[in-house]
Amino acid sequence: MINERTEFALRSLQPGVNFRQLCEEYGISRRVGYKWKNRFLAEGSSGMRDCSKRPLCSPTQLSEDVVCRISRIYEKHIDWGPKKIHNLYLKAYGKGPGLSRFKRIFEKSGWVKKRVRRKSSESGRIYSGVKALEPNDVWTVGFKGWWRVADGSRCEPLTLRDEATRYLLEVRSMATAKTEAVREVFEEVFWRYGLPKTIRSDNGSPFAARSAALGLSRLSAWWVVLEIDLERGRPGKPQDNGGHERMHLDIQRELACRRSEDLIEQQAAFDLWRKTFNEERPHESLGMRTPGELYQPSERKYMGTPSDIEYEGMISRRVNIKGVISIENKLLQISGALAGWSVGLKPIDADTYDVYFASLRNEAPPKRNITPETII
Repeated sequence: MINERTEFALRSLQPGVNFRQLCEEYGISRRVGYKWKNRFLAEGSSGMRDCSKRPLCSPTQLSEDVVCRISRIYEKHIDWGPKKIHNLYLKAYGKGPGLSRFKRIFEKSGWVKKRVRRKSSESGRIYSGVKALEPNDVWTVGFKGWWRVADGSRCEPLTLRDEATRYLLEVRSMATAKTEAVREVFEEVFWRYGLPKTIRSDNGSPFAARSAALGLSRLSAWWVVLEIDLERGRPGKPQDNGGHERMHLDIQRELACRRSEDLIEQQAAFDLWRKTFNEERPHESLGMRTPGELYQPSERKYMGTPSDIEYEGMISRRVNIKGVISIENKLLQISGALAGWSVGLKPIDADTYDVYFASLRNEAPPKRNITPETII
């Protein structure tokens, strides 16, 4: 095709040539013939190639100012997706390109990150699959994997979140994951926001004790005393607490990779990040609203911890520091996690009892007739 056009252009330049007949010979109109002749004179043989049909300008093309605005927002939130960035853009500037344009910008700029999904296995203990419909129906809790800050201190963030509104109740830089330290944080949160109906956790310490009755730890036993229901994610089933795990991934991407000097500076970074998460970051599942627009403190106020639990129509016995109770001159092993609290006993037969702890019933009968030597 290029050679034929070049040949036509060269012949059209010969003296005395009949241009109309030449065009007829090559099967083109005189308008096309003059076009090829003029392009050959201007550009030589390189002008014989087909030109791009792409317009020199487009009425829908994004202006440089718009692209710069998008880039500035993305630089502040490099781990956010196009929907969230689009939402922030509209809040900041009132109007702008559609979401599909934002998605194309993300793809062309290499800002799209692929998710890695992992396999799971079936098992579990206290699990009902309850879903939060209103604020404070379900709170989710967990520990983000630890890292060390610049001074060598170990930072293990404790995170607490309202499932319905995605409101981040607390992100606390913990030097230890011991029960006493975690309970202290929960008391602060309870005083501030009230009590939830249910707390969902994994099966690890200090939220649960795998070998104890009903998996109760000292911390989760305290929740039960406060009339908070327990919900455990099934081991190997991260989707049971998927929103919380996704939030942990955000912490990993946005905070863990930027080590602070010490735990005080790290906590300040957590506080700022939590404020952004609650008040600025829109969530698709919330109709692109922020958690702070939807969350309200619980109507169930925290009034401190009761001194004990009362049982109607049952035999009541207090569990000692060894996790043992005494009844009819017999020692029964219950659980060390319940030490200091009373349990309710319903006789089944002469040697067996149903054991209740607040609203929970232990399906496995306690070990009977323990000798004092076995608990020393």
